[in-house]
Formats: sequence, C-alpha cells, structure tokens
Amino acid sequence: MRKPLLNPQGQFPAAGLFRRLAAMFYDLLLSVALMMVVTLLYQQVVLRLLYGSEGLKALSESGGLDIDPILSTLLLFSLFGFFAKFWTHTGQTLGMQVWGIRVQNTDGSAIDLWQALLRFLIAIPSWLSLGLGYWWMLWDKQQRTWHDIYSETQVVRLPKNVHKK
Repeated sequence: MRKPLLNPQGQFPAAGLFRRLAAMFYDLLLSVALMMVVTLLYQQVVLRLLYGSEGLKALSESGGLDIDPILSTLLLFSLFGFFAKFWTHTGQTLGMQVWGIRVQNTDGSAIDLWQALLRFLIAIPSWLSLGLGYWWMLWDKQQRTWHDIYSETQVVRLPKNVHKK
C-alpha cells in the first residue's frame, strides 16, 4: 500500500535538538493530561463498577491501587495511540506543530503504524539511558536519534509561514 505524502512537500533540513526537546516538552504536558484522564476513568468508572464505592475506598486505603498492571498497560496503550495517530496521519504531534517539525519517511511520506511502534518503543530506552538516544543526534551525520535510526524515519524542520492544505 502506498503511503500518503505529507504537505508541504520538499527537501527540509533535519530538526535540531532544541526544537525536538521543546516539542517533547509540549507533548509531555499533553501526555500527562491524557494519563490523568485515563487514570480517572479507569479508577472512578471501571473500578467503581467492579468494587463499588466502599470497596474502592478500602482498596485505595490498603494500597491496592498503588501498583496496577492493568492501569499501567492502559496508560502505555493510550500514550502509544496518541503518538501513533499524529505521527501516521500528519507526521506531527501538537508539540511538533508548534515548533514546526515533522516525522516522515525520507521520501516525504507519512510513517506507518509499524514505524510508529518502533519509534515509541525505542524512545523509551533513549530516555532511560540518561537521554543518550537523543544526544546521539549530535554525533550522527544525519542528526538522527536511536528511534529515528531503528524506525527508518527522519524528523525535519518545516519552513515558516507554510500554509497546510
């Protein structure tokens, strides 16, 4: 299946570390909000239906909600869904839109779901290694991070004042 080309088209320079970090900060704020909503819905709707109000209160007071693998899985899937939706459709999360950068294939097309999954999963050890996966772009000739390399994608800086269609 042919991947859709993203607009605007053209050869764009690689996005620098500062822009990428700034966009990630914006997306971090959105991610925290998403995780708060998912947690609220899970604990106040799903668990309340399962345990009732008193049972949920007792579970909370006993520390039973401190480590919840189901909630952790829901949060991970929600975060992946957030990033995958933006990356595979427009190439830009909301933070990337603000900072004028985009993730794409080298031919300017949108990345697919598999590439989005690779980016998402490899970004985790990129951060857990004290950011080494991101700092890597300072030594890479094409300014790629670990998740750019493994997903065969690139993050480019878009020209200013370009109207999207």
